[in-house]
Amino acid sequence: MKNIMIVDDATTVRMFHKGVISSINRHIEEAENGVEALEKALKAPIDLFLVDINMPKMDGYRLCQEIRQRDELRTSTVIMISTESAKLDEERAYRSGANFYMSKPVDSEQLKVLVGAILGDAV
Repeated sequence: MKNIMIVDDATTVRMFHKGVISSINRHIEEAENGVEALEKALKAPIDLFLVDINMPKMDGYRLCQEIRQRDELRTSTVIMISTESAKLDEERAYRSGANFYMSKPVDSEQLKVLVGAILGDAV
């Protein structure tokens, strides 16, 4: 079972992403912000994070940095998904430790294929 966490302050975005990537061999956790995501991730291993940038309490950049600093999370894959589409935002995401960057609105087929390739399975 692969563990995925969708981190976004918008419920509709979390529901959309969950619908796109759900499958029988994936457990999906949700969090509204980086603080909640980090607390949950430290209790159970996460294979893949889908992270928004603009969130209250702790933004996606800071969450990604925290993930990379923690031994138990360091090897998790992080996909940043944001409305911020400037090249500087993408570069900052990678500097923060993101493995991939996608702009909203996300192409559902691209997200499905990317997640399947990362996890080594198909939806």
